[in-house]
Amino acid sequence: MRPVIDVLVVGAGIGGLTTALGLHAAGVGVRVVDAVDALRPVGVGINLLPHAVGALTEFGLGAELAATAVPTAGILHFDRHGNHIWGEPLGLARGHHWPQYSLHRGALQLILLDAVRDRLGESAVQTGTAFVRYAEPEGSGALRVTLRDVARAREFTVPVRTLVGADGLYSAVRNCLHPGEGPPLWNGVRMWRGVTEWEPVLGGRTMVIAGNNATTKLVVYPISREAETRGRALLNWVAEVRFPVHHHGAPGPVDWNRTGRLSDVLPHLSGWRIGDLDVPALLAATGSTGRILEYPMVDRDPLPWWGRGGVTLLGDAAHPMYPVGSSGGSQAILDAWALARCVALAGADRLGGLRAYEAERWGPANAVALANRAMPVDEVLRAVAERAPEGFARVEDVLTGEELAMLGEGYRRMRGSW
Repeated sequence: MRPVIDVLVVGAGIGGLTTALGLHAAGVGVRVVDAVDALRPVGVGINLLPHAVGALTEFGLGAELAATAVPTAGILHFDRHGNHIWGEPLGLARGHHWPQYSLHRGALQLILLDAVRDRLGESAVQTGTAFVRYAEPEGSGALRVTLRDVARAREFTVPVRTLVGADGLYSAVRNCLHPGEGPPLWNGVRMWRGVTEWEPVLGGRTMVIAGNNATTKLVVYPISREAETRGRALLNWVAEVRFPVHHHGAPGPVDWNRTGRLSDVLPHLSGWRIGDLDVPALLAATGSTGRILEYPMVDRDPLPWWGRGGVTLLGDAAHPMYPVGSSGGSQAILDAWALARCVALAGADRLGGLRAYEAERWGPANAVALANRAMPVDEVLRAVAERAPEGFARVEDVLTGEELAMLGEGYRRMRGSW
């Protein structure tokens, strides 16, 4: 008979790996499984808000983050003509105890993966292993979790005390808890993303946002400390384009690694120049030297509950949200931090620990997801485009002081309370 796994985490993404680190630090045995055959540094840029950086620092990763990521100093908003609308400092410059970091998502995942394997052992993360289902036999203290060896197409069952679904937007664990939910919900915005080495722009540590996603919006920020030390910038860019037909379901399966075409996105940003950034040239350089990704902006409706018995959800499996406001990855890290703490405090009362975790995180995480869906910042940015379609000389001639203040309040809602 197989030994009982104390905590089985499904999904070796940011949330799942952080959960493993947190539980291990709390003295809890944990194993992670993922369906992919190997964990590779895929994706593009990600922002970590100061509270998430604090959690990772508590888990002993502060030095690795500082050596890899760019501490984002501020955010600046422009209209599509390059006229300045609003800005604010971020991270340490805003008075937080920890910086706000921007880095490559793949780099972050490798930092977490290396830490898990170093602290828990090479076998702690088992790839090529997909979650299938679970059962809770009567009178048994353990769940019976069925996994599948992907390469051999063979199923096997393991006894598990606690099951954590950190398996993303199409979570199989979530589907067991909430069957028949349907596809993710699309808001009509398609996103193109890329990473390009470039000259530093607007001071070198600035997040630049231009336009609005009622039509076209651009986000650009640097993500590599190594490039910065060479006097260059590895720029992550995101182009968001809204299409006129609103669909309630996603336009086909959402694949975060789907290749996009430069010819599809470039016309939407023709002629854009923001400060010293030539936007079409940046996108064209990505198309010639790197890979452009394309996918729809999707989320799901909040769940009434995340877990039952010895099962719970975390990160995108629990509360998938639009990738705006720098909140998705940060919320997953906060979930992991809270789960580890609640389980540790509960001791032998594992079910009480799981319910305490959900009680702590369900409300704040869903509030952020709904704020991201509402996009309060873009309400103001759309007003700028409507009132001054050809640009402006002074933003005070376009927006009231109250409307400008709404930008800061909108970001506070999308980042969550901390």
